Amino acid sequence: MELENQTRVIEFFLLGLSEDPELQPILFGLFLLMYLVTVSGNLLIILAIVSDAHLHTPMYFFLSNLSFTDICFSTTTVPKMLTNLQKQSKSISYTGCITQLSFVLLFAGMENFLLAAMAYDRYVAICNPLRYTDIMKLHLCFVMIFLSLYISIVDALLHGLMTLRLSFCTFLEIPHFFCELYQVIKIACSDTLINNILIYVMSSALGGMPLVGIIFSYYKIISSILRMPSPGGRHKAFSTCGSHLSVVSLFYGTAFGVYISSAFTESYRRTSVASLMYTVFPPMLNPFIYSLRNKDMKKALRKIV
Repeated sequence: MELENQTRVIEFFLLGLSEDPELQPILFGLFLLMYLVTVSGNLLIILAIVSDAHLHTPMYFFLSNLSFTDICFSTTTVPKMLTNLQKQSKSISYTGCITQLSFVLLFAGMENFLLAAMAYDRYVAICNPLRYTDIMKLHLCFVMIFLSLYISIVDALLHGLMTLRLSFCTFLEIPHFFCELYQVIKIACSDTLINNILIYVMSSALGGMPLVGIIFSYYKIISSILRMPSPGGRHKAFSTCGSHLSVVSLFYGTAFGVYISSAFTESYRRTSVASLMYTVFPPMLNPFIYSLRNKDMKKALRKIV
């Protein structure tokens, strides 16, 4: 009973990226700028899609949801990090940590499923162009978004509730700049076997299936493009999925980079820095990728600006 009471009032300590006091103002300014760029860039994408009738298509519907998810993903981690940097503090409450952990899983899962939905949209557009409007109806788009959100919420709640059952004793330092699920489980002093099994099962299922869907979609897309007789048609087909392929490469490339770096290094600083590559940089860079590589998006943004 004493341990349960201790767990309820516990505070964790996020070790962050650096303990050097001279670096704190620099890191605060850098991440504040990156966060503002992320929010403003993704809001511009959403505003451009909503205001331009030519962009009211399934592809841009998914893109607007991806931009909203990117804003939420960054907001889950960066503001708390900025607060701690500004206050020269490392603490985060027990409730705040579990909440942050759950929302990170929710929005990471949403991003994963949205990228798979966008890959399917490009597959239908290139491989079945004559049936595109019949297949990619608004009803199907909403169903895909709803299923993505539902599965991501279930996954986040499941991990969050399983983390709540853990006990934490004296070692309360999380070697990260946010409450990352695996790092929180590592510092628990109770049995974490079920939690670790759940991580591997859910990450393999919910992370692997969308990735397999994306790979299969692009296999069919590339096969279809290579069969096109016209070089101009092949170039146009490649250009329609170039932005999405860049975003997919950025998201999964950085995620795999974090996994590899954590497996081969014991330095938590390097792991934390590597984690920035999939939690901070993709949401910030996605608007630039779509605005620079997409003519329709450029036109819509010019009208707004």
